[in-house]
Amino acid sequence: MIRRKLSLAAAVVTATALSLTACSGGDTPAADLTSVSIMAPFLEAQPPAADGAVQKKLEELTGKQVKINWAPNASYEDKTNITLAGSDLPQVMVIQGKTPGFVKNAQAGAFWDLTDKLDKYPNLKTTFPDIQKNASVNGKVYGVFRGRAPMRAAVMFRQDWLDKLGLQPPKTTEDLYKVAKAFTEQDPDGNGQNDTWGITIPKWGALGTNSPYDLIEEWYGAGNRWTERDGKLVPSFETDEFLEADRFIKKMVDEKLINPDFATFDSTKWNEPFFNGKGGIIVDVDSRVSVLINLFKQADPNNFQNKVGFVGNLEGPDGKLHAHPTDGYSGFLAVPKGSVKTEAELDKVLAFLNSMNGKDVAILLNNGIEGVNFKVEDGKAATIKPETPEGKAVTTDIKSYAQLGMNVAGNEFYPVKQPSDYEQQVFDKRTEVMAEDLKSAVYNPAAPYVSATYVAKGAQLDNIVADARIKYLAGQIDEQGLKDAIKLWDTSGGNKVKEEINKLWQDNK
Repeated sequence: MIRRKLSLAAAVVTATALSLTACSGGDTPAADLTSVSIMAPFLEAQPPAADGAVQKKLEELTGKQVKINWAPNASYEDKTNITLAGSDLPQVMVIQGKTPGFVKNAQAGAFWDLTDKLDKYPNLKTTFPDIQKNASVNGKVYGVFRGRAPMRAAVMFRQDWLDKLGLQPPKTTEDLYKVAKAFTEQDPDGNGQNDTWGITIPKWGALGTNSPYDLIEEWYGAGNRWTERDGKLVPSFETDEFLEADRFIKKMVDEKLINPDFATFDSTKWNEPFFNGKGGIIVDVDSRVSVLINLFKQADPNNFQNKVGFVGNLEGPDGKLHAHPTDGYSGFLAVPKGSVKTEAELDKVLAFLNSMNGKDVAILLNNGIEGVNFKVEDGKAATIKPETPEGKAVTTDIKSYAQLGMNVAGNEFYPVKQPSDYEQQVFDKRTEVMAEDLKSAVYNPAAPYVSATYVAKGAQLDNIVADARIKYLAGQIDEQGLKDAIKLWDTSGGNKVKEEINKLWQDNK
């Protein structure tokens, strides 16, 4: 699959270069900017209707006819590459990340460089320059990033088990071990059976994907994918703290404090052991707290409180909090040069995106239509009950329209009012914990930089270490085998990646 995508990306670059050459002749008609065309992914079973209430409201608020070509999220990257290879380009494309195909096309000149253009548009000027830098390609901004909360890491645990055993919520990685051990060995559900374990981890081996392994390694001080050591950037897996963290995880695997099928367990079933009283801890994003609470609420609406507890990031063995953030964005809205030919046309498209990033459109894309599917209570968006067919349609459609939201200056829309006082208290606590952890965030210092060698063979390189990490934790290789895999990453192209990343880092200081 990866080889197919890379081949397709290469073909796209060639096609795009030919397209740009043709554009330089000046005989291509100017874009029709009474309307704006967009390509975006949809997340529901069906795309939003072209004559739906959200669509009509969007056109009313922006003053433009908005033609959206919705594509299924599951195949969106392929759709992106195919579209770039064709002649019918939209004026705005949702790009889901710095994929090899996007990077190659951006560097070949397929998209407008917006680095020095966004600040003149008040709603596109970010208040998070570090995140904009993360979203850049070697310092060049090829799209308006779609902002996402950077701090989301949390440890969720069965609060009822913790209370029964008289334990306190973990604050450190050592506390995590003690709670996991108690959940495994002290019969926390009181059924007299040895049938529980501490932490449930699903099949999730890839490096740098905010997995439970990534979080624990960062809590140990290994850095966030890359880290600075002796004046150079190195991959986190080349630090002593990475090995120390994986020894810690392996100890919990060996003592059966982690589910024994962690290497193969289906991630779509991650909540089940927690809800069914088998595994008492999940290390993931904090939004899963609400998902877990809702499971208990559906099962017993009168007795769902105090089943789920949570904390944020944990202090490592050095007594410091190395909190794990994401890069703070999820792709961008980019403007292809193949459809927007001139600076004057680009200005009109950016003015449209500026209107898209205003407060009224942000509320539409994320909350819906006031009076139809929500009302404002205490500064929050409360779902109108009972839901009408029109309200349900709006609520469904905004799950896809939210993909057009940028929020480069933070969320302008209403927070969602939780259905009960207890759930509101939990939600407010999540907000407080994440805000506090953000003060100790350790970002990936190499996030803005794209190594040519890594674009060409990064996935294959990372699989060397990712596979070895899982095999080491499963006991299939020893620690020397893991170290050998890290050396193999170096000699197979990793040394070139490090050289290129460090040059880009130094050049952009």
